[in-house]
Amino acid sequence: MKRVSKPVFFIVALLILVFSYAAIFGVAYYTGDNPHVIFKGIGDIRWGIDIRGGVEATFKPAKDVSASREELDSAKAIIETRMVSGGITDYELYADYGTNRIIVRFPWKSEETEYDPLEAIKEISATAELTFRPGKSYADVGIGSDGKQVFKTPTGETDTVLLTGSAIKSARAYVDTSNGSVNKYGVGLEFTAEGSTAFEQITTEYKGQTISIWMDNVMLSYPTVENVISGGSGSITGNFTAEEATKLANQINAGALPFALETSSYGTINPTLGLNSLTAMAYAGGIALIIVSIFMLIIGRLQGVIAIIALIGQMGLSVAAVSRFFPVFDSFTMTLPGIAGIILSVGMGVDANIITSARVKEEVIKGKTVSSAVDRGTKNSLSAIVDGNMTVIIVSVILLLVFGPSNILSWLFGASTVGEIYAFGYTLLMGVIANFIMGITFTRLMLQSIANYKFAKNRWLFGGAKNES
Repeated sequence: MKRVSKPVFFIVALLILVFSYAAIFGVAYYTGDNPHVIFKGIGDIRWGIDIRGGVEATFKPAKDVSASREELDSAKAIIETRMVSGGITDYELYADYGTNRIIVRFPWKSEETEYDPLEAIKEISATAELTFRPGKSYADVGIGSDGKQVFKTPTGETDTVLLTGSAIKSARAYVDTSNGSVNKYGVGLEFTAEGSTAFEQITTEYKGQTISIWMDNVMLSYPTVENVISGGSGSITGNFTAEEATKLANQINAGALPFALETSSYGTINPTLGLNSLTAMAYAGGIALIIVSIFMLIIGRLQGVIAIIALIGQMGLSVAAVSRFFPVFDSFTMTLPGIAGIILSVGMGVDANIITSARVKEEVIKGKTVSSAVDRGTKNSLSAIVDGNMTVIIVSVILLLVFGPSNILSWLFGASTVGEIYAFGYTLLMGVIANFIMGITFTRLMLQSIANYKFAKNRWLFGGAKNES
């Protein structure tokens, strides 16, 4: 067995407990009455409509403008972009082409106390700004609802605005069939008279260089200028799918809408579950964790102590993946199915620790020393744990792909189903990954470390007969 030094157990255990406390309860300090959040915790999570309720709003073109189907799709695209980039994954969004209306439902902010629908609506209905900028430097990286990276906050030279969305008359997705059987998708741009002149100058200056396209502070695309674009039209090409090209065209159109959106009606949505039920679930979860911990202590003895520490770490990691504890991950809307995903993944964490404990116990009963039993038992349990967890990972990824807001199959299951099942798949996946980190890696480190202590040479602590050493 590769020797792990004695202090590793205490170092790893302390790090897990400190991290879990920070992830669950958050870390903040106050300057007067102003809070400064260092790490976000459960209190900063945005709860879904089913738990906390939310807002329902209907938007229409201002000044009674008659919008086309394409323009409504563009407005819908920018609202969706704002919600996804803001970590709102539990939402419903529809376009009613017959009445020129866009209907949206989304949950309250985590810090919301006044529950003012008009104030909440400002979060997604403010005028969006489309800009063209040199280069593609960015300060932040997040993960979008489709699982892909989202680049945010232009920096350096990219902070310079070359052109705004007002210079674009329209954008449309197209397919290039000139290469025979291979279809290439792109986005065609048509500029206004002033925009055409400005864009010709820009492409002359930046020929061979990158010009990025931004919606507010989110980068949409970063094409390279291959030729000087004149004549009032141009195109963006790349490895687009048909859906990606259509989405980009809608987003560009959204930044150049000839009308503003105004709220025609709004209201609040009552939660189907409620915060009182959430509190009851929290108590039930705490009681269940205590019972499971006692069970693992009885069955696993010293290994049960290590398993409890690993489970606490797994719960901390699961919460951190939702609350934006790690800046690289966007915040996530927690719904009831999302909570179910965490609970299920914790159950798998218990299962992983029980399997490891059982394998080590088998080796101890065979008469092996504690160190040899730990080495052999952890190796024998690995394949069974990985097999079980990989199956769940595959299922989780399928749920994310099928029920993700951007997926082409979302229309088949309905918009309300998208956010709820997507939340379940996301938390389940994050929980299983946390199980790999805590239940496999750190559990083994702590077991191999503590096996070096003299008191741990007593094989009863690992499942052997009483008074056996």
